[in-house]
Amino acid sequence: MGLTMSEKILSAHAGRQLRAGEFALVSVDLAYVQDGTGPLTVRQLARMGFDRLHDPGRAVVFIDHASPSPRQELSNDHAFLRDFCAKTGARLSEIGSGISHQVATEDYACPGMVIVGADSHTCTNGAVGAFATGMGSTDVAAAMALGKTWMRVPETFKIVVGGALPAGVYSKDLMLHIIGLLGADGAAYKALELVGDTIRSLGLDARLTMSNMAVECGAKVGLIPTDDLTRQFIESAGRGGGFVEVVPDADAEYERVIEIDAAALKPTLAAPHFVDNTVTVDEAAGVKVHQVFIGTSTNGRLEDLRIAAGILSGRRVARGTRLIVTPASRRVYLSALAEGLVQTFVEAGGVVTGPGCGACVGVHEGVLADGEVCAATQNRNFRGRMGNPNASIYLVSPALAAATAIEGRIADPRTYLE
Repeated sequence: MGLTMSEKILSAHAGRQLRAGEFALVSVDLAYVQDGTGPLTVRQLARMGFDRLHDPGRAVVFIDHASPSPRQELSNDHAFLRDFCAKTGARLSEIGSGISHQVATEDYACPGMVIVGADSHTCTNGAVGAFATGMGSTDVAAAMALGKTWMRVPETFKIVVGGALPAGVYSKDLMLHIIGLLGADGAAYKALELVGDTIRSLGLDARLTMSNMAVECGAKVGLIPTDDLTRQFIESAGRGGGFVEVVPDADAEYERVIEIDAAALKPTLAAPHFVDNTVTVDEAAGVKVHQVFIGTSTNGRLEDLRIAAGILSGRRVARGTRLIVTPASRRVYLSALAEGLVQTFVEAGGVVTGPGCGACVGVHEGVLADGEVCAATQNRNFRGRMGNPNASIYLVSPALAAATAIEGRIADPRTYLE
């Protein structure tokens, strides 16, 4: 019997063949934290008696959640993390550099790697064929100190997606559909393998959206097989020597196989207050929206900004509705500037903030008021996610976000693509 992608990657890092359900000690290629989880990681390192890192070049600290800091206590945390990097040699990704998962993909991730991060959306890097997963701060501290971590090899769900996505339907709609199908814990501690001609047709940015949200149905990792597109990306990033082919064996064993017809999908949203509370735009259209947020590690990439700007070009944001756009990284921001996308957003009445997580985590740059509704391209809509438990969040694609900003109500993006 052949091996799944997870079994292959973890076997290579354990030095022996592994099967789903087995426990093993595996080597770690990259470990990272962000400013929300990093202070605890650093303190746990000290408690465990470690004063040096296994390989400082493979440990990264990202200041992205409160970037720049809006409060004194967060500024102190940032100073604490900067001091840690100066003392240990860990890499520091400063304010304005971008979101950890986006920058990790741009600068570090390669197929076949094992990547652990003290953030649940570390699974984003599965889009380039890396076994990337979120862990607690203490586990990541141990990985930074020892260069290894323990792992239970997950069983795998094979998600086969075929057919062309209809106009106005994107990878965000597809992933929300999958989450609605499986449920918020329907793939708990499973690996998702996202395959099929629809997945192969997606650009890298769209693939990253898929892998990013794998954790929203409980999955440990969301893996996409490598192909020529993956190779081209790794080579263009200057890491051509790091490309290896990572694909499942034809006779790999799966716990579950799910087939989806992409052509049958419609623009899809997650209604408050759960990611698996999915509805189509036909069911949600007309809901008054006070704020639209385009960004995050889910949909703050260049392709996302292009899609939104294409709809907003020559149009204005509705009176009574705010539009906030936050590029996922400095590289994305510069590309958006060069292409005129930032000008499009500003001319439409939007606000473009510096790269980072922005309004998603609810500490600055877009905290909602009581009773307000936000249409956001982020990955979670739990009560209080954007800083106010008395507000509501709909999760949407960049296209649906742009259409909604124009109308001030949940709107169908297909109207603007005809």
